[in-house]
Amino acid sequence: MQEWNQQYADDGLVIIGVHTPEFGYEAVVENVAAAASELGVTWPIAIDNNKATWRAWANRYWPAMYLVDKQGNIRYLKIGEGRYTDTDAAIRALLAEPG
Repeated sequence: MQEWNQQYADDGLVIIGVHTPEFGYEAVVENVAAAASELGVTWPIAIDNNKATWRAWANRYWPAMYLVDKQGNIRYLKIGEGRYTDTDAAIRALLAEPG
């Protein structure tokens, strides 16, 4: 995510993290902020302790990554780790689309 943010932010990529806790200690905002700081996360992170976003997107996976196009449509879903080359290609393709 850090590399994609550095590489594509100037081209229009906007990353927004949504943190939905799996365990109780993950619901503590200070713990999330400390972990984000330690990892060097610079993008905003929405705290979804009540799982409203989780349910609205019908998510069932940790982690899940959604790519949303310029019109607000979900165009790509990656579940779990890996497939970084595929995700990078999807990011580039979406950024290349007319806005």
